[in-house]
Amino acid sequence: MSVIVAGQVYVDPKDRDRFIEGHRPIVEAARSRPGCLDLSISPDPIEPGRVNNFEHWESQEALDAFRAVAPRPSVSIDIKGDQVLKHEISHTGPPFD
Repeated sequence: MSVIVAGQVYVDPKDRDRFIEGHRPIVEAARSRPGCLDLSISPDPIEPGRVNNFEHWESQEALDAFRAVAPRPSVSIDIKGDQVLKHEISHTGPPFD
């Protein structure tokens, strides 16, 4: 069963670019790990303080293995709010079937 972790994090708009760049080592490390199908931490195009998070893992075990060795962000920036959820996926198919 694959796993998706997705949602948004809110930071002060003046800190958003530093927050994203500070998480770059995590994105790079995750994408090189077995079982990582995708990982992105990116700016929202509409809300200036919003950061979008998307992770797609082959399994919970792959996610757990990465979290055990994941690097820390290179910056410490206060998160003002978040809504990030984990989804366990039992079926995957075309987006418009």
